[in-house]
Amino acid sequence: MHYVIGDVHGEFDTLMALVAKLSKNAKLIFVGDLIDRGEKSKEVIEFVRQNNHLCVLGNHEELMLTYGESFAKRYPNSTNISFLHSWYNNGGIATLKSYNLLKQSDTLECVENQDGFEAFLRDLEWLKTLPLYIELPCKINNLPVVVSHASCGDVWHHHDNPSAIETFKEFALWERTPPKKTSPIFNIFGHTPTPFGAKIEEHYANIDTGCYVKKEGYGMLSAFCVETQEVVSVQRRE
Repeated sequence: MHYVIGDVHGEFDTLMALVAKLSKNAKLIFVGDLIDRGEKSKEVIEFVRQNNHLCVLGNHEELMLTYGESFAKRYPNSTNISFLHSWYNNGGIATLKSYNLLKQSDTLECVENQDGFEAFLRDLEWLKTLPLYIELPCKINNLPVVVSHASCGDVWHHHDNPSAIETFKEFALWERTPPKKTSPIFNIFGHTPTPFGAKIEEHYANIDTGCYVKKEGYGMLSAFCVETQEVVSVQRRE
């Protein structure tokens, strides 16, 4: 069975609780946003990478690539890290703390930690290998099944068009609107938290159930079984 897992956002303990509910031979696919906000981004990446689970690029991985490489060039000498505010404001602080490269007292300060820094660099290189989408060799409701981070069904005709790759990438990483019913694919994605469980329609499945969100109706991590369309969820582990 293939299970597509929603946005983990550094909630490693919750991910382990979800994996424990799935069959031992389950093949796992991740919709990206493995990192940021939760306390164990490093552990989440390590689990996915070392077990060779499939994963697409999420907008938070894109932020880590963009700002993480800038951080790496300055580490550990620069204490002026305000240039990272776009990533920090979206949970990047938690990710750098998970590698033990950053601490926060009155101000944010770099921590000199060679092992953590090497792990960070290694994971940056791994993130560069993640695709924008994964097309599975099966159909749901007679539609090809495509996993992406955000909704890409409305621009699927651009997925193999080099001249329109930026348009496709913008949708695959950032789009908040679900695909239209005329979408030519069954799109499994996350990115936009949906309350009170995953949202499953005839042509898409939004499986981001807001694992990091501390509001009523959210705080779950969910997996979607491609073969049965069953959704398995667990509450966030504190």
